[in-house]
Amino acid sequence: MNPLVPPGVYAPQEDTELLAGVLSDEPLPPGAEVLDVGTGTGALALEAARQGFRVTAVDVSWRAVWAARLNAARAGLPVRIRRGNLFDPVRGESFDLIMANPPYVPAPDGAGQPRGAARAWDAGGDGRLVVDRICREAPDLLRPGGVLLVVQSALSGPDLTVGQLRSAGLKAAVTRRRRIAFGPVLRGRERWLRERGLLSAAEDKEELVVVRAELPV
Repeated sequence: MNPLVPPGVYAPQEDTELLAGVLSDEPLPPGAEVLDVGTGTGALALEAARQGFRVTAVDVSWRAVWAARLNAARAGLPVRIRRGNLFDPVRGESFDLIMANPPYVPAPDGAGQPRGAARAWDAGGDGRLVVDRICREAPDLLRPGGVLLVVQSALSGPDLTVGQLRSAGLKAAVTRRRRIAFGPVLRGRERWLRERGLLSAAEDKEELVVVRAELPV
């Protein structure tokens, strides 16, 4: 069943599919506690619920929250869905797995806060407006042996993500890569990205990566 995607809510795309594949490979026990931050339509949260996990989903957008609740109801899957900024609604809780498909596209007007639907992809001048927060805050919500999965673009510094998570005491590495055609947002910024040196003259595809980080037991 395809999720309903109201206007202004991020539609599941290649990054969603990539992260869903990595989630399926994680050897979690039935009933593991999973957190999906920036859930959008709830597609990843529902995939986790189908695998028998206890799932909490969070999004800052009320439209996304209602979309995720509706999609969970349509699928008959129990997902706890909360509205809030990243980890704010789940402070003091802990999880076996946290997954995030955050905004990660570098934006020319990076000094300003993105608004509306652009909050799903615009992430400041370096694409790390939200990724850096995840690296800082997610480790405190992981149980011993817990795993963090983050999908992002190679344009927004996955090596920095790995380095920050290792500095926080996690074992981290890029575990999955996929090259995809430029979408509408990147096509609109292609010239700016090349001028900044984020894209070479020869590059005609975007590389998506999944960073996996594990908190030692």
